[in-house]
Amino acid sequence: MTQKAYERAKMPTGTNAVLDSRTLTNSYPTLVPFIQTGMHVLDIGCGTGAISAGIAEKVGENGTVTGIDNSAHLIAKGKEDFADIPNLTLLETDLFTFQPAKQFDLLVSARVLQWLNNPAVALKHFLKWLKPGGSISILDYNHEEMEWEPDVPESMQLFYSAFLEWRKDAGMDNAIADHLPEIFHEIGLSNVEVFPSNEVYERSSANFTDKAGIWSKVAALRGPQVVEAGFITEALRLQAIAEYDKWLIEKGQRVVLHLKEVRGQFN
Repeated sequence: MTQKAYERAKMPTGTNAVLDSRTLTNSYPTLVPFIQTGMHVLDIGCGTGAISAGIAEKVGENGTVTGIDNSAHLIAKGKEDFADIPNLTLLETDLFTFQPAKQFDLLVSARVLQWLNNPAVALKHFLKWLKPGGSISILDYNHEEMEWEPDVPESMQLFYSAFLEWRKDAGMDNAIADHLPEIFHEIGLSNVEVFPSNEVYERSSANFTDKAGIWSKVAALRGPQVVEAGFITEALRLQAIAEYDKWLIEKGQRVVLHLKEVRGQFN
């Protein structure tokens, strides 16, 4: 992973508010029926472990879940939040240097490969952690298919375009979700399946402004990095936040983030 991608992928302080709202059932629902009691699972890029905790409950006392993340503040919070879950272990480590003492039945990674400039290399690296016959599940976005109804203000459109260019400049794949099946086949996985899992937020939902407000949060938390790299001005970033928040309250009807789970088996 290049230094530029590594630096841009770092989770800014404050992102735990977004991560903590996620659970296995609300943020990785297609995986739920696949998890079996007694499984040993590795969650790569687990953040605070909010999803890992749900997996730990599903695998039961005879199963285990190990979550890894390179953000010290997220792991520290997760260890505090989920200290009462005995079969969950959270570790601060880099996914390219992690050396587990055992292999796993299932590897999962949610919304992580989008931040890598070498996802195929990473996936091939992951395979050595997997037992023969084990499975790998990746949940990620195609940011190029973002939908807003009606159109968002021009300031947010400009910020969003700058955000995608900032990511692309670091070698990140803005459409990684649609490229995963091909990568899975290339690294030798079989029984590759794709499960659409779009995040759809509509005005009629009680949590519409909070969930659809994700792009205000991105502009607030990631935006300063985009400004620092010269892809947008600070004035336009702040304008995008203000006008998008107003759009959410007054006009926004529907927001769709295109998301897919891709699952394959290691023989």
